[in-house]
Amino acid sequence: MNSQGAVREVEVVVVGAGQAGLSAAYHLRRSGWEPGRDFVVLDHTAGPGGAWQFRWPSLTYGKVHGMHSLPGMELTGADPGRPSSEVVGEYFAAYERAFGLRVRRPVDVRAVREGEGGRLRVETTDGVWSTRALISATGTWDRPFLPRCPGQETFLGRQLHTAGYRGPGEFAGLRVVVVGGGASATQHLLEIAPLAAETTWVTRREPVFREGPFGEEEGRAAVALVEERVRRGLPPRSVVSVTGLLLNDALRAGLADGTLDRRPMFERIVPDGVVWADGRHAGADVILWATGFRPAVAHLTPLRLRGPGGGIRLEGTRVAADPRIHLVGYGPSASTVGANRAGRAAVREVRRLLGGPDGSGGAGPAAGSGVLGAGAAVA
Repeated sequence: MNSQGAVREVEVVVVGAGQAGLSAAYHLRRSGWEPGRDFVVLDHTAGPGGAWQFRWPSLTYGKVHGMHSLPGMELTGADPGRPSSEVVGEYFAAYERAFGLRVRRPVDVRAVREGEGGRLRVETTDGVWSTRALISATGTWDRPFLPRCPGQETFLGRQLHTAGYRGPGEFAGLRVVVVGGGASATQHLLEIAPLAAETTWVTRREPVFREGPFGEEEGRAAVALVEERVRRGLPPRSVVSVTGLLLNDALRAGLADGTLDRRPMFERIVPDGVVWADGRHAGADVILWATGFRPAVAHLTPLRLRGPGGGIRLEGTRVAADPRIHLVGYGPSASTVGANRAGRAAVREVRRLLGGPDGSGGAGPAAGSGVLGAGAAVA
């Protein structure tokens, strides 16, 4: 990579090539901007797949709930028994090729600063880019959240986060405490329990299990709750945090056999386990923190976008303090279907800000080209 070359100018920089970033790139391409000339997609991973490529092998495609295809090309015929990391990785790779998105990788975006002439300066391991607009689609996987707990440094066993989980086999015969109230925590417990000597499930709040269908109306209501937070400039919560855990046969079985017998948060960690305020003790060889992730937006720090509420205030996908910047896959758009919609919405706003690729606000010739025709599928 030519990290010492001259500053390169483009109209739009997309940071991240996960679901949200690829959706944005697709809609930029469809609007007439040419990849590599008018816009560039920068991704810090070595290959396609976004955060999916890092999921544990036992998370097969059949266990993934609500995976939505990217715009313009369906994901069909995938083997439900294959690891989701392989299925989605291959799908994203095929998608990038089909639409000629020319993703540049591995490229780390180190900082985005105010540039010259009203442009943004994007400093990367692949040199510097100057852009009129930036779509940040960096997700959360690179920022696992590990709570601090008294006595944590005294623990003699192993501590790891969901980000480092690679399957249940490494916990055979061990006493495992799983901390967290989301889907990852319950998936870990159900996998680990048959092999472990003992499992203990701990959550800060009482988990909420949801019965019955979860349709479009319920989904919109959940997203609206998360969206209200980012509109007020508060740190986003995940969509799952407001929907609860949708009961399926596996969860029902775990509740019935005691695997999902939840305990409240312990008070402190001791060398051989955890202790509650009333003196109860649970021995542990491993503490698995399934405590979620935070948005990976450190590259935007120089722009001072955070408000007094601790978050970045958004209007739709647009940063309220700087209309040149959009966050997609952030807060209410963190689901796969939300990321698709956010990518489209961000590009629509970018077109309003910049006009079309020819300055007119209209779509260029690529909008109707055969390569962008809907209905393509990948097996």
